[in-house]
Amino acid sequence: MKDYEYTENELELNKVLTHQKEQLEGIDFEEDRLDVAISSSEKLLKSLGYGDKVENAKNQPRQPIQWDLTIPSWEDMCKEAEKVIDGNCSLLPLFSEEELLANKASVNQLNEDFNSIHNLDKIDVLICVAAGILSAVVDILLVGVPGPSVTGTKAGPLSDYVRKQFEKKFSPEEMAKLAEKKFVKTPYDAQDNRNTSVDVEGLSSYYHRLVSLGHDPILGWVIGVIDIMKGQMTTIDKKGRIVVQVVAGYSDRKEVDFFKALAKQFLHLKSDIVTPMGLPAPFMGLFNLLQFGNIGEENNTIAEVVQRMYYEGYDFIQFCSSSIPVMLTELIVRLSWSIKRLKNGCSIKESIPVSLNRNKTPKLASMLFLAHSVASAINAGKVYFTKNPTAINYPQWLAFANYSFRQLKWWVWQKANERNKYVMGKIDAERNDILAMVDNDFDSYGSEVCQKLLLPDKISFDIFTEG
Repeated sequence: MKDYEYTENELELNKVLTHQKEQLEGIDFEEDRLDVAISSSEKLLKSLGYGDKVENAKNQPRQPIQWDLTIPSWEDMCKEAEKVIDGNCSLLPLFSEEELLANKASVNQLNEDFNSIHNLDKIDVLICVAAGILSAVVDILLVGVPGPSVTGTKAGPLSDYVRKQFEKKFSPEEMAKLAEKKFVKTPYDAQDNRNTSVDVEGLSSYYHRLVSLGHDPILGWVIGVIDIMKGQMTTIDKKGRIVVQVVAGYSDRKEVDFFKALAKQFLHLKSDIVTPMGLPAPFMGLFNLLQFGNIGEENNTIAEVVQRMYYEGYDFIQFCSSSIPVMLTELIVRLSWSIKRLKNGCSIKESIPVSLNRNKTPKLASMLFLAHSVASAINAGKVYFTKNPTAINYPQWLAFANYSFRQLKWWVWQKANERNKYVMGKIDAERNDILAMVDNDFDSYGSEVCQKLLLPDKISFDIFTEG
């Protein structure tokens, strides 16, 4: 085990304590010696005929003693210890073997207390597993797998319901009329290579929204707005090439005003949301960069698998449908965690399941990681047995990646530091209580000494006062 490295202040304290221990060990604390000497003196004086004078002296009132008590400063104590103690000192020799064992047991108990706060118990694990399984069941039975049909994209009953709600809110007829308006047209909406200066592989009526990053529901608010203001188109084609170019016939659609560009971006995404080849799922276009892999019987790359998913109907609406099981997992875990905290006596404020700060909401992040791990594992089995990449629950894997990173960060970097802070915080709090008690005892002792010696003023014994 690596030896503890003391700080400079701790080394000074160790020397002072070592020096004072040596001084204490050199003091003879035999209490009866003074009484024996006084009695012997009295007997001697009485045997010499001074008995009356001895009794008179004992009955005389005592005169105040002029006693100048000087309490050394911390710097003086350090200098005195430095003269006597050579080299650096450890605290270990100041304790007995029994005290060291007791200290070790106390630290181990504090570590156990920390683990009990952050480690999941059986009920926590049961909640997480149940939430993950229920989420997976909803995904398999209700969300389903999207695919083309005569009437459009079809999936499970929940996905079909969500799609109908989108079509009800954004009717295809109204969106088609909106798309024809000049103020909705954007520079990045070229649907083929007829006017491009650099050919973009996959730029077609089917795939142009997948390769054009301006159509991404999240990235589009940055890249799409920039493209609108610069009159250009940013793409990642089916072969993974990043191409930024000005397309002839489309550059006049730009807007130099930021807010007008922002409004045009919003209206353009709105007009595309319920089209037959709708908006791609968030960040879906970035997968065109992943030109590797050997997936399935056709040995497809990751990029080709994602392109197939989009072609078969895995669009932004399907992404929203697939997010419902993920939100169900979040709801079950967070609500269960909150109820359990309330039953354990925590306040309502301490039981609000929003923050993932492990000091404020211990266990919550770990529970979410476990629940999403279960749901993701079941979804992986679904994809494996169906041999259909469109069965992937994309939002579920995004959530799993997020919580996996948080959990890995906790295990590798944060947990040991937080445990050390917890243990040292408890030790420091106990030490401060002891120092306060010592200060009170010395003040009380000083008052008693003043009264017994008839000193005029109270002496304050504060051994930790500097100067």
